[in-house]
Amino acid sequence: MKTIKIFKINFVVLGMLLFSSCGEEFLAVYPTDRITTVSFWQNENDVKLALNGIYSVLKHRGVYGSGPTFDAITPYAYQWAHWNGLEKQIGNGSITASTTGGLVDERWTMCYRIINFSNDFIANLENVDLPADKKATYLGEVHFLRGIAYALLADAYGGVPIILTKLNTQEVTELSRNTLEETWAQAISDYDIAIQNSEPVSYELGRVTKGAALGMKMRAYLYQNKYTEVLQMVEQIDALGMYDLFPSYEGLFKLDNENNEEVLFDIQYIAGEQGQGNFFAWLALPGGVAAAGASDPAPTQHIIDEYEMIDGSAVDPNNEFEGRDPRLDFTILRPGATFEGRLYPSEVPNHTGQRVGFGLRKNVGEGIPLLSPRVSPLNFIVLRYADVLLAKAEALIETNQNIPEAIGIINRIRTERTDVTITSLPTDLSQEAAREKLRHERVVEFFGEGILWADIKRWKIGQDLYPVDIKAADGGLIEVKFPNGYEDRHNLLPIPDNEISFNKNLEQNPGW
Repeated sequence: MKTIKIFKINFVVLGMLLFSSCGEEFLAVYPTDRITTVSFWQNENDVKLALNGIYSVLKHRGVYGSGPTFDAITPYAYQWAHWNGLEKQIGNGSITASTTGGLVDERWTMCYRIINFSNDFIANLENVDLPADKKATYLGEVHFLRGIAYALLADAYGGVPIILTKLNTQEVTELSRNTLEETWAQAISDYDIAIQNSEPVSYELGRVTKGAALGMKMRAYLYQNKYTEVLQMVEQIDALGMYDLFPSYEGLFKLDNENNEEVLFDIQYIAGEQGQGNFFAWLALPGGVAAAGASDPAPTQHIIDEYEMIDGSAVDPNNEFEGRDPRLDFTILRPGATFEGRLYPSEVPNHTGQRVGFGLRKNVGEGIPLLSPRVSPLNFIVLRYADVLLAKAEALIETNQNIPEAIGIINRIRTERTDVTITSLPTDLSQEAAREKLRHERVVEFFGEGILWADIKRWKIGQDLYPVDIKAADGGLIEVKFPNGYEDRHNLLPIPDNEISFNKNLEQNPGW
């Protein structure tokens, strides 16, 4: 059954009221006036309301709200939307520093909104009469959220201004960028406070746990290719004894199985008003079904080609979906499959404008009756235990410590679930061969979860992947991603021009 969630009202609006941050530009997240402590920050209820206002920003598309749509920045998915600034333009190389209205500026704005809200929270918590242990718990939560913001900024833009206190307008216009190393270090410092002040089981569902804080710290090290530290974090996560692979890969992403033993951290949604529900789960729904969405994003042939045959044999071009890795059908809606009892694509059309030929099944909430056609109650998983396992395997491979153990971990992903059992890999692979298998496994395991863009950047393999032709179902060319090739500058987003015009001390990323 669906577990009751903690978010009961539209905390996006609440957060805006509590922190008086209503602008979209960098400066606007540092208001010159705000609700005073006379009218707020009086009791624990105020603290919880303020904290929920920060959690709510995680749902914005510039943070985690776009969900699987982030995979449109990779060769493996296509976004049909034609307006500028979205994942489509980042994924085909057409963005510029002046691009607005999408991830280029929204990640910057929303992450700094989290940072500003968090700094306000930390400063004002001292004014509330609470026991020391409760204050520590709430501080752990807010530092976790601020750590997420700095980690996302570091991954997207590189080094950014580190702000730990409330600033006035003049101070904001004089900020300079910190280094990438300093930005990552700040994220890790915030995670450390969260780890210290969190319990393995949170006081309410959806709140930060020690496992979530350890897991996000592990990911921060993984994204810096700091593999010794990754192994240390995995050891601490496993010491909690709380996480394991969920028995069913298909069931992992079903409403009835939310908050299961594989989930370290997710974004909690409920059915209700827009802002409470998962808009992008609805958006990925195909046409022709109840509360039809827009099939956004659409998987491409490039991800189809990644799925192996169960027995390791070659794919039969005349029967290409028979005998494939079951994760293909659990993740992707392909010709000949059914969705909610209807045949794809004849009865369940793809609504990408130009038909790519495939739809997304994972993370769309198939079969969920929606109270509103644009709101889904399906949670979005940010970090799960399979990622912990594959991070450990990658770290063992890259440090060349124990290749057989690493392959054994990958084989757990390939064989341990009741509905996914494919040929095990041999354990006597070379480091180079093991690296290739690990990277392939991450693509197959995590497609539709929005993290493959980060993998491409940290592995610095964009030059090897692009240009990429995106074909329609009839074989016609829809677009070419990075038609002139992938350049190093694409490993970071540009600092938005409007931010630089506002603060001349901000230096643009190289090449932009």
